[in-house]
Amino acid sequence: MLDDIERVLISRDRIEARVRELAEDITRDHATGRSPDRAELTMIPILTGAMIFCCDLMRYIPMAMKIGMVTVSSYPGTSIRSQGPSVLGKQLGDIKGRHVVLVDDILDSGGTIRAVVPMLQELGAASVRVCVLLRKNRPEAMATPCDYVGFDIPDEFVVGYGLDYDDYYRNLPDVVTLKRSVIPPHRAES
Repeated sequence: MLDDIERVLISRDRIEARVRELAEDITRDHATGRSPDRAELTMIPILTGAMIFCCDLMRYIPMAMKIGMVTVSSYPGTSIRSQGPSVLGKQLGDIKGRHVVLVDDILDSGGTIRAVVPMLQELGAASVRVCVLLRKNRPEAMATPCDYVGFDIPDEFVVGYGLDYDDYYRNLPDVVTLKRSVIPPHRAES
């Protein structure tokens, strides 16, 4: 698996530092006018890619918190281009009147966020803020409203820290690019 890496785009140390900063921003924004131990929020990671990021993020937010989950597929199988979002499942609990932070691993087309945010609003969330680890330098991504962004990255296919290729590489601690020999040429066009 390590032999498949072309280069490390974002190291685990940079990720950890940025996750702490994002947690501070989220805490500050949701505790305005009250102490963090009196504020509450609901964290909703988009599975499976945002799972690791959300777990690390939550550990640095000193607030009462509930957790929901939503499963969305945009990259089925070995596809490296978004095929459009499809909500596969949700376990949200009652979010009516709650402040929600939707957590995603990567923002590239904006389709997932445009599909999930209105769903959460329709379920009665008091507010919905979006936190993404990575935002690709693409017009669609830059035009999609997002409250918290970990890193802006070039428009490249990346894996690691929760992001995958065919369900592999999620456990890498860094965000990396893969060697061209790992991704068959016909997949690059998918």
